[in-house]
Amino acid sequence: MVEGEGTTHEQGRFARSRGPVAIAAVAGVLAVAAFGVASCGDRTGFQFWQGENATANTCPRPASLTGSEFNAQETGLRALRRAAFRGDFFAQLELGGRYAAVRATDKNIEDPIESATWYAMALANDQGYAPINRVDRGGFGGWRPLSRYDDCRAYERHQAYQKLDRQLGQMTREEQEAVRDRVIYILSTQDAAGFRTLARLHDGLYGPFGEPEDNREAREAWGKGKAPNAGERTKRGYRAATSLFQRNDVDAYLYNYLAVQTGDVGAYVLMKDFERSAPSRDQYSRFVEAKARQWTPPFEFYPNKAPASGVPFSDESRPRGDAYEYALSRMSGELPFIHVGRALRYLGVTETAAQSPDELSKRQIETLEAMLGHPMESRLSNLERVRAIQLAAVNGSSEAQLVLAVMYAEGIGLPADYARAFKWFDEAARQGSPEAKFAMSSYFALGVSGVADQDKAQAVALRIDSALSGFGPSAARLQAVLAQVSRSQQRR
Repeated sequence: MVEGEGTTHEQGRFARSRGPVAIAAVAGVLAVAAFGVASCGDRTGFQFWQGENATANTCPRPASLTGSEFNAQETGLRALRRAAFRGDFFAQLELGGRYAAVRATDKNIEDPIESATWYAMALANDQGYAPINRVDRGGFGGWRPLSRYDDCRAYERHQAYQKLDRQLGQMTREEQEAVRDRVIYILSTQDAAGFRTLARLHDGLYGPFGEPEDNREAREAWGKGKAPNAGERTKRGYRAATSLFQRNDVDAYLYNYLAVQTGDVGAYVLMKDFERSAPSRDQYSRFVEAKARQWTPPFEFYPNKAPASGVPFSDESRPRGDAYEYALSRMSGELPFIHVGRALRYLGVTETAAQSPDELSKRQIETLEAMLGHPMESRLSNLERVRAIQLAAVNGSSEAQLVLAVMYAEGIGLPADYARAFKWFDEAARQGSPEAKFAMSSYFALGVSGVADQDKAQAVALRIDSALSGFGPSAARLQAVLAQVSRSQQRR
């Protein structure tokens, strides 16, 4: 028996210090102990799977997850999605299966990208691999599981790796990028814990999905470990699954840094540990700090487009924390409702732009709530006003993009975020919005650290472009500049 594989260092040292009789005696005792342990259900760290029999090996599910839900499919999916966004390992696995249309009743919601997203989320979830129910037996026994919970989770992850690898292997590069973006967005909504997971996904010192490098399923995925229920090592591994997130010290540092920005003390400790883990890593600090100011999630909220998306949406990314609550409280008093009304008209919810909430019918409000997956309350909440503008912005409304940019710049409806404000000003400017061009000219004129470096020439070009498009404040400013130039030439 190899030391470290079924025996401890102390056991090996004890055996080497004795003669053949002692060694045989120790071996006999260990064999009896192992038989007793196996017979009563305790494990020694190796999975006791019964072939690939899913019924025998998977962890049990409550009836609420396994019911047919033929007449309430959407309700069931939304409940699963809410749990999955909160980090429920088994809900994530279940969603992966639902969108893969394993059951005939799920054919109508088949979505390979969404299925791969949730299998990837389950693999990245430490609920799937963190040891549980273990006890120190003392002596030669060491730490052993008390139940099969660790084993059934390991089998679930083994299956998830296989399914994810198969799905990604059949996708185009663009589809694989869509899976990656969705995983990044979901984790970014989980505050410090999500950013720490993203850091591990990009850190070469961890497994393919952020698990410990020596995790059995990680080693199997890399082709370094022994295949379950077989004596041969896996030769190929799961190339598509293990290459979804490329190892990159800069990105690993970036996500550790973003975790720290949430105010999480543990994240700071982990970032310092990351800096010390390799000689070259601490040199990225200044570069990463600037990159973090420019970072924005891939989407405004999930999914990124509606109602065209076939994914039932239940606003899983809804805001949390005092900063969000304060920003939302400013929505009704400081943002003219006409902007919400125009967004609703763009989305096809109304035929005209409502000037006030009173002009909306119950049916129109419920149409928006259905699009968002909100409860039918027939009353437009502040969050739903924000979502209406976001929804119109991501679906291409330049007017909504401009309004959303201002909301981020001023902290109305959403916490102030200059990087996101700049992004949406830029989106609106690309569609020809003169107001957005004027706003961007101010960014470049003043310089916003890490978002837009000071660039006077770019500022003037954008301001002139805005003025030629007929934007009043910019035109007045341009006239003042030209008058000043004229006076300076007369003095010469």
